[in-house]
Amino acid sequence: MPRPRAFDQFREVQEELARSGSAIFRDKAGVESLVIDDPYSIRYIHSYAEDSPFFLALAEHRLVGSRCTGPRCRFVFATPRSHCMVCGRPTEWTDLPNRGRIHSWTTCHFGSEAFLKETPYNLALVEFEGANSLLLARLKDAAEPDLYVGMPVEARFAEPPRYRITDVWFVPAQP
Repeated sequence: MPRPRAFDQFREVQEELARSGSAIFRDKAGVESLVIDDPYSIRYIHSYAEDSPFFLALAEHRLVGSRCTGPRCRFVFATPRSHCMVCGRPTEWTDLPNRGRIHSWTTCHFGSEAFLKETPYNLALVEFEGANSLLLARLKDAAEPDLYVGMPVEARFAEPPRYRITDVWFVPAQP
């Protein structure tokens, strides 16, 4: 059997894995690593329990967070919590806007199986009017050089929904 082909870019390694099942990745120091395609599957049954309203709202093209029920606190979490992390009181569901602004972002050059076809991809911390915390989500349809802190973004939702956090992502907002 011939030696697998060698590549300097991991994206090319991924493409070769899809074709032949093996490839060699050559890093910047010239070190070669054999990479093989070895699919692994497991069935996982999961309950969202108290977080179910968040995922059901995504299916309705809505973002929801949680608001502290404390009369003085009223902290709003963009990533829902059952209890306030500030004062400890229970929270209640509250609607969030589908538009926000980039608070920060990063470009991921490696990802899990779910994101291999999108690698590299951008993740953004999105801030919303009226919320006191941020939501981490993918940022699509935007090149890294065009991103900036404060950039307006708007939510997009998967059709049909899969009831996963990847059912929501953000794109640059249209004026």
